[in-house]
Amino acid sequence: MGKAVALALVLLLALAMGVVACGEEEAATTTAAQETTTTAAQETTTTAGEETTTSAAEETTTTAATYDEGTWKFTFNNFFPPTNNIGIVSEMFCAEIDKRTNGAVKFEYLPGGSLTPANQVADSVVTGIADLGFSCFAYTPGVFPVMEFLDYPLGYPHGYVNTMVVNEFYNEFKPAELDNVQALCFYGTGPQVLFTTSKPVRTLADAKGLVIRSTGVGAAIAGALGAEGYAAAQNEAYELLSKGVIDGSIAPREVLAGWKQGEVVKYLTQAFSIGSITSMYMIMNKDKWADLPPDIQQVFNDVALESVEAFANVAAAYDYAGVEFFTSLGEGREVIDLSEEEGNAWKAAVQPMVDKNLEDLKAAGFTEDYQGFVENKIQEWLPKAPSEADCAAWVEENIKSPSAQ
Repeated sequence: MGKAVALALVLLLALAMGVVACGEEEAATTTAAQETTTTAAQETTTTAGEETTTSAAEETTTTAATYDEGTWKFTFNNFFPPTNNIGIVSEMFCAEIDKRTNGAVKFEYLPGGSLTPANQVADSVVTGIADLGFSCFAYTPGVFPVMEFLDYPLGYPHGYVNTMVVNEFYNEFKPAELDNVQALCFYGTGPQVLFTTSKPVRTLADAKGLVIRSTGVGAAIAGALGAEGYAAAQNEAYELLSKGVIDGSIAPREVLAGWKQGEVVKYLTQAFSIGSITSMYMIMNKDKWADLPPDIQQVFNDVALESVEAFANVAAAYDYAGVEFFTSLGEGREVIDLSEEEGNAWKAAVQPMVDKNLEDLKAAGFTEDYQGFVENKIQEWLPKAPSEADCAAWVEENIKSPSAQ
């Protein structure tokens, strides 16, 4: 009898040690995020720029409860093509949640606008056509008035910084326009700048009279600079620039490589003092979110938090690739940085359009100091951000399509 009891105790001890070992191995499967950043789902805590890092076990949350495989099945509607790194981060989001819930949560990831056009993504999530969605606020003018303010020329300098600021902005103000969905996280492109084909633009006077491809907020910026706006999509810009129909374009630097526009422009004016962006959202159907138990919601929040870091690196990496491609072509191509005095002149030129938008928001009952918040956060994040080259190296190492592997 005594031997049987002793044997049982030995077996129980071995089993307990095995469970602990399995738990440690699982906790170590996800690389720790280098920085803790702001998301829509969690309070703002930032450690960017600090030398210390958090261990993988502290960063990774895997649900402890046992659920059947495929207990929850969701569709994710994304207008980005599957080969775009922004789309790949979204696909990685799905794969990581699947992994951390041990397959309890499954996704049907639908890239490239295969479910709805980009301007219908938000509505598809609200109505339940899709469970999650990713798109741009600018594609639904007037629907998200507070978040749309982020796209104005507020002096965005760096894709990494821009993405962090967009997330902090939502976290600070949580505008009611997003109350009918569960906001997960946000993305901000690199700053929109000015490209020209044959005339270098070094001063505000140089921009006067130029015909500049621009849409939405960009068109208003072109007008404020004394240029003439020309509405055209990015896929039309190369031909328009090469044929001399337009003199230049306002866009993020990523299009220099992504759309090969670096081949047909000679001058890049980095007017960061009036840098504007296109802000984007990752959202989830409110009812589907409410149906999830707290431990599964926590996994979503944790992975969304890590996705902010990935999105921030992607934004900066795309701009880095654009400038690298542009300068590699030679033939007199030039990157122009505005002097501080000239930058201030450009900022003053576009401020009336910013003021008008703020007045419209105030008339609608939105009275917070949105511009002041953004400008302060830009200055807070800029010295903490990795270089664009470092962001590009990070993306090369970490952003991999789950379906392509």
